[in-house]
Amino acid sequence: MAGSPPDYTVLFVAGMSGAGRSTAANVLEDDGWYVADNVPPSLIATMVRTVRESDPAVARLAMVLRASDDGIGGQLDDLRKSLEAAGARTKLLFLDASDHVLVRRFEQVRRRHPLQGRETLVDGIARERVILAPIKNSADLVVETSALTAAKLREVVEGVYPHDTDNRLSVAVQSFGFKYGLPIDSDYVADARFLPNPYWIPELRAHNGRDDDVRDYVLGQDGAARFVDLQLGMAEVVAPGYLREGKRYMTISIGCTGGKHRSVAISEEIGRRLGEMLDERGAPRFDVRVIHRDLGRE
Repeated sequence: MAGSPPDYTVLFVAGMSGAGRSTAANVLEDDGWYVADNVPPSLIATMVRTVRESDPAVARLAMVLRASDDGIGGQLDDLRKSLEAAGARTKLLFLDASDHVLVRRFEQVRRRHPLQGRETLVDGIARERVILAPIKNSADLVVETSALTAAKLREVVEGVYPHDTDNRLSVAVQSFGFKYGLPIDSDYVADARFLPNPYWIPELRAHNGRDDDVRDYVLGQDGAARFVDLQLGMAEVVAPGYLREGKRYMTISIGCTGGKHRSVAISEEIGRRLGEMLDERGAPRFDVRVIHRDLGRE
């Protein structure tokens, strides 16, 4: 019926070869999406229609696109308009990485770039960038994967594309050590180094922020409770706006020197309290995961 909200989603997954398209496709498939890879743009509308007619319960379809020709950008624009006119909601995810990282990844797996031909690997990457530039410019979300592991990319994809019936904001609370660098995927970074460092207490040094004695020491310091309250308040303020703007995933990164004591204890406490927050129906308000990026490093 005209004017009815879309009852199914078609997600296009595009990006540079080696930037993580296959990983993203696997994540989506594991999460229940119908995934098709390398379908010619001219056949996608027919495939979507066939899948929907054979099983109307399929409400999430992902189409993985590859740079097979230089007309793919224009075809995709027309295809999205056609699908939306037929009642679909369309989204476009683009995965990118630096040339240096892409070269390293291809060399590690000892594969040729699909657009390399008789030229160099760098030439193939450059040609693909030109072909995919219009698609990247029109993407709803661009994810830079240069510094992401496959596991981290999975977390990002699962957070950005949760079940349509789940209207919760996915929140990753991530501890890290400043001496290992800032997490590039942070939406918000808070510095816990103002708290006394348990590292300098001999009986606490070998433990970490998940151990009771370290946790109690960190959370018992002046300012610690207020610091936690501020992070919770920030999440409550931005969550409605994030969901309203279509952003379903937020990463709060809490740092200390080495990512072992203070940031871990604070992140665990923030994660615990976020998980206890309920909406007006009495359901959990946030889908919370606590991640300790640098815990276990020497």
